[in-house]
Amino acid sequence: MSETLDKRLHPVRPDLAARSYQGRVDAARFVDGTKKRVTRSIAPIRPEPRTDRSIDTQALFGETFTVYEETAEGWAWGQLETDGYVGFMPSDALVADSPAPTHRVAALRSYRYPYAELKSPPLDLLSMGSLVAVAGYETTRGLDYALLADGSAIVAKHLVPLDHRVGDWVSVAESFAGTPYLWGGRSSLGLDCSAILQLAAQAGGVKIMRDSYMQEETAGEALDISAGLPDLKRGDLVFWKGHIGIMRDAETLLHANGFTMMVSSEPLAGAIARIREKDGTPVTAVRRIRHS
Repeated sequence: MSETLDKRLHPVRPDLAARSYQGRVDAARFVDGTKKRVTRSIAPIRPEPRTDRSIDTQALFGETFTVYEETAEGWAWGQLETDGYVGFMPSDALVADSPAPTHRVAALRSYRYPYAELKSPPLDLLSMGSLVAVAGYETTRGLDYALLADGSAIVAKHLVPLDHRVGDWVSVAESFAGTPYLWGGRSSLGLDCSAILQLAAQAGGVKIMRDSYMQEETAGEALDISAGLPDLKRGDLVFWKGHIGIMRDAETLLHANGFTMMVSSEPLAGAIARIREKDGTPVTAVRRIRHS
């Protein structure tokens, strides 16, 4: 007995699978996972345990990764809790028994310092969407810092509680303008078309899957395009095969794209014409995220 499952979303291999799949799939053995916390500002997730393979996605500081296997070569195979993505990441990017996050980085990016002093040499640079556990606060020369469990500090106004929601999530997407395009990237240092939607929607309290083909099937609700594009509005999602853009208004598309190699805006009509000419690909779907 076995199901055919998307290997990017299900921790199932012929030799190993998560115990929750026992009875559903065939695997040589089933194991319980161990939840660990990402300790790097950005950690790559790859489809194979090889550094010469391009990344599928990235995990951010503080996110939870359930580990089902760790290899002698330093790889951990598991599943990212944020969006269910499965793959391999470096074992040394993870730590067990870390405090549960209380806040999320809401600024595009923010430095983490060894203590509450902006003149101190930063430990790392955390991107929007990173998760931290705040243990207290301290003020240095009028600037408030959030203190983390290990004593490190981050500027408090760059954080929001985990349940914080912005009213206009498209404005968060717009804040990424000029960010370099990076295949598989999921941070404000470099990201791809589906990551900008995922991160911006998260700020608005909407959980979005990671890849564009997943988003085309699940994000919001589909609009009818059988007779052409409907009247569009801010926040509508336009899909091509392997690509997605966010409407800033009825006519302007925002997307991370390989044409400009950055997050940029352009008239939707121009993007449709260019993509059709280059790849022969029409718009495949339009979806709308509705807030409750």
